[in-house]
Amino acid sequence: MFDANVRCLVVVGSQWGDEGKGKLVDVISEGADFVVRYQGGANAGHTVVIGDSQFILRLIPSGILHPTTTCVLGNGVVLDPESFFSELDVLSERGIATEGRVVISDRAHLVLPYHKLLDLAEEKRQNIGTTKRGIGPAYEDKYGRRGIRVGAVRDLAALELLLVDRIRRANEQLALAGMTERASLDEHVALVRRVAPRLLALAADTSLALHRAIKAGKRILLEGAQGSLLDVDHGTYPFVTSSNTTAGGASVGAGIGPTMIDGVLGVVKAYTTRVGNGPLPTMADDVMEEELRRIGHEFGAVTGRPRRCGWFDAVVVRYAARVNGLTALAVTKLDVLDSFDRIPVGVSYLLDGERLDEMPADVTALDRVTPVYEMMEGWKTDTGGARTLAALPTAARVYLDRLQELAEVPIRYVSVGTRRDQIIG
Repeated sequence: MFDANVRCLVVVGSQWGDEGKGKLVDVISEGADFVVRYQGGANAGHTVVIGDSQFILRLIPSGILHPTTTCVLGNGVVLDPESFFSELDVLSERGIATEGRVVISDRAHLVLPYHKLLDLAEEKRQNIGTTKRGIGPAYEDKYGRRGIRVGAVRDLAALELLLVDRIRRANEQLALAGMTERASLDEHVALVRRVAPRLLALAADTSLALHRAIKAGKRILLEGAQGSLLDVDHGTYPFVTSSNTTAGGASVGAGIGPTMIDGVLGVVKAYTTRVGNGPLPTMADDVMEEELRRIGHEFGAVTGRPRRCGWFDAVVVRYAARVNGLTALAVTKLDVLDSFDRIPVGVSYLLDGERLDEMPADVTALDRVTPVYEMMEGWKTDTGGARTLAALPTAARVYLDRLQELAEVPIRYVSVGTRRDQIIG
C-alpha cells in the first residue's frame, strides 16, 4: 500500500473489531517509518503470529516487530501505564528491541485504577459488554475536562493535588453506585511516582514529530483499534466503545491534518464476529456459529470471551466504506471458510417488510432486521498455501469478487492463515 501516491495510510477495522488489523499492520509496517496508534486503550488486542511465536499487543502498535519502525501512541489514546510498561517489558524479554523506538504523546490521557473501579460499577448498571479496563471512564474524564494527561507527571506535586480531587470524586460515585470498593489515594500517588520517570523518558509532542516526518517524505501508518461499528458516533450506539474508531479519528488522534492522509485500508473478516452486547444481524444458527468459532479460534485476545459469529454482512461493510472513505479492503480469515459446502452472504435487510440496503441509525431497528442472503458455493479446498489470487480455488475467487462488488471497494489483501507469510497482496 506504500507507493508514490500513498505515504500516509490509515488501517481501520470495518466491522465490529477483531478483524485481523494486527496482522495487516504488521505486514504493511515493514515498509513504514512510523506506526501510530491513534485511539483506544488496553481494551484492544492485536495478535501477530511470526513462525511459531505469537505476540498479543494491547497498546503498543504492531509495527514494533519490525526493527526499523518507530511506534507512536498518539494523543487520542488513553494509556494505562501499568499495562503499557508490562507489555513493553514482555517484548524486551522476548528479544524485541524497544529502546528508542516507542514514543508517547504528552497529550494522551492516563487510565488509572479508579477508572477501572468506575468502569466495573457502570458495567453492572448498563451491561454494555465493556472489557472493564477503565477506558470509558477515562474518556469521560477527558471530555469532562478533568482528565490527567501524560505530561502532568512533569509536576508530581501538582499532580498529587489533582489526584486528591479525582479520588474523592470517584469514591463518591462508587458509593452512589452501591459499590463497596474504594479507590486509594496512597495507591495512586505511589503509582504515578513509580511510572513517572519511565513515562517522561518516552513523552513528546508526537503531533509535531509526525508533521515533520510527513514533510520529510517518511511513510506513516495510522493504526486503529476496535472496529467502525464500535465508533461512538457511527457505531451501534450505545453498544460502542468510547472513542472514534473510524478514519476521521486518525487525524484527530494522531494530531495531523486530514489532508496529510493519502489512503484508508479497511480490514474485514470473510465472515462476521462480535464481542459484547449489541445487534449482530447475520449471526449464524447455533451449529454454524459454533463451527465458525471453533475453526476461527474466535475468542477475544484481551478478554478470552467467545465471539459471536455470523456470515459476511455487506450492509455493514458498505456502511463502513462510506464513513471511513475506504480506498481498499483487506479480507482476513478466508481459510476459515475452507470446509463449508455453501456460504451465505448478507446483501441487505428486511425491516417490517421493507428492504434496506443501508444501515439504520436506530439500534433497536437493527436488532429487528432479517438479513437477506445470497448463497455462494464453497470451495472445499485448503487455501492456507495460496500466495496469489490465481492460486485460490475458483469458487474462492468468485466469493471474493462478490464481496468486493457488494462493498464497492477493491480488495488489496487476502489473508489465508494466522502467520505473517500467509497473505496474498
